[in-house]
Amino acid sequence: MNLELSGRVALVGGASQGIGYAIAHLLASEGAQVAMVARKEEPLAEAARRIAQETGAVTHAIPADIRKAADCERITHEALARFGHIHVLVNNDGAPPLGELETFDDLAWSRAVEQNLMSVVRLCRGALPSMRAGGWGRIVNITALSALQPIPRFGLSVATWAGVFGFSKTLSLETAASGITVNTICPGRIETSRLGTVFGSGSPGAIDQDELARMAAAIPMQRVGSPQEIAGLVGFLASPWSAYMTGCVLHVDGGRCASLI
Repeated sequence: MNLELSGRVALVGGASQGIGYAIAHLLASEGAQVAMVARKEEPLAEAARRIAQETGAVTHAIPADIRKAADCERITHEALARFGHIHVLVNNDGAPPLGELETFDDLAWSRAVEQNLMSVVRLCRGALPSMRAGGWGRIVNITALSALQPIPRFGLSVATWAGVFGFSKTLSLETAASGITVNTICPGRIETSRLGTVFGSGSPGAIDQDELARMAAAIPMQRVGSPQEIAGLVGFLASPWSAYMTGCVLHVDGGRCASLI
């Protein structure tokens, strides 16, 4: 399928590795120009260079911390200055720390809100004028399956991503008549460095084959997912083919989510 993204401009968060990198790579391979955001400058620059080399697309690295309001404003300003428009916004980042309720004070909760919720609000606010002016836009928010099916110790993420669900649904209603769609993806167990940090031995990338096998046994498809499987759905949601889908929360989890709705 041709996703018809040639000439479109995409802004992708967390793009130096994992799911964000896979998304940026797929959008670039489909002809989009991609502004890539991550906190660490050198890995981001290398990721942008590699994607440009492999796809022939124009990429632009924007090192920034989406937990900071000023950086969120700078991200959209820089993307617009470089490309003149933002057609596709993919809100994707890491996640707050894990721990039970007693672990975190009000400051930790405030930081989680800044990272998971307010970054989405601010980047949408920065990108929307361009989308409205062009009468077309796609916003895709990446959260996690734990926001639909909570897990102990994930309180910071679950609570703040629930806010993203509500915000996204409201924004989808406000923008539907303007040709702009807003959808949310909840990945399940995806094989990235974070999988080892959260569900493995605690070190990034440290999950071994035995741990993967145990994890896969709890998934109906009997395997974990790949970043490319998330990227494929993002590509569809970023394309004209998804024009009649907005306000959706979609889980990509190998059948793991037990809820009916």
